[in-house]
Amino acid sequence: MVTLTRTRVAGRAKVRGRHHRGESLTKVLFVLPAALAMLALFGYPVVKNLLMSLQDYGLKTFFTGVAPWVGLQNYKTVVTDKLFSDAMLNTALFTVGSIAFQFAIGLGLALFFRNRFPLSGVLRSLLLLPWLLPLIVSSATWRSILEQDSGILNRTLQALHVINDPVPWLNSPSVALIAVIGVNIWIGIPFNVTLLYSGLAEIPDELYEAGQLDGATGWRAFRYITWPNLRSVASVLLMLGVVYTIKVLDIILGLTGGGPANATQTLATQSYQKSFVDFRFGQGAALSNILIAISFVFAIFYLRGTRRAVDE
Repeated sequence: MVTLTRTRVAGRAKVRGRHHRGESLTKVLFVLPAALAMLALFGYPVVKNLLMSLQDYGLKTFFTGVAPWVGLQNYKTVVTDKLFSDAMLNTALFTVGSIAFQFAIGLGLALFFRNRFPLSGVLRSLLLLPWLLPLIVSSATWRSILEQDSGILNRTLQALHVINDPVPWLNSPSVALIAVIGVNIWIGIPFNVTLLYSGLAEIPDELYEAGQLDGATGWRAFRYITWPNLRSVASVLLMLGVVYTIKVLDIILGLTGGGPANATQTLATQSYQKSFVDFRFGQGAALSNILIAISFVFAIFYLRGTRRAVDE
């Protein structure tokens, strides 16, 4: 009897083991197509770009198929280039300026829309338009607005007697970067408002009601209730902002092309110029890998901050 019972238990265990292996195989088969797609669409380009940065990959390579191995020479060349330090500084100013104002304005608008009022939903929908437009269309539109002689911005400022002479928004090295940052802020505000508004909507009203009983209203309510509950969303938003903004290319190309006098040249535009203007693909790949490394470092720091905020 005991032997028969042990045999039945062993048989059931084998059936359960086969069933479990079958479920595991099914899960793998479901994930496999997505994993292969990710490997083909993201893994291969990254590896190919890394290999190109270690080769003398030029226009003649497309005809001869020969790309001599040069090791880290491409990295040394781009880092010692006199434009590299200016591009790094412009990239930092562009990224910090864009993210700071996008986040501050986005947070203000999100808090404003949290107070329900007539047509608030319509206004939130209209606010998404800058984000939904193709970036090249936005840059072309803003280029016409910021034209020195015929742009509507200068004409409006002159009509209001704010300025006497037209401002060369895109033609002066002293203001071109500010103008480009302003356009990028305008484009990024809807994304910030959307995520921050979603984070605010998850905060229970009971917390504010309890806070009012303790005298936490206005700024104190924001400091002790809103911000602690919004910090994890803000951390993710800032991380995404850095990773996205640091590689912005089409807006700058559409507005200034990196000029005037390299005043708006960033690492992304310099990489583009090395690859598709000078046809030095190895050097362009080296610059893009530097961008990837910088983005990866910021991603690690912000993910750690997000995890710490959640744990708290």
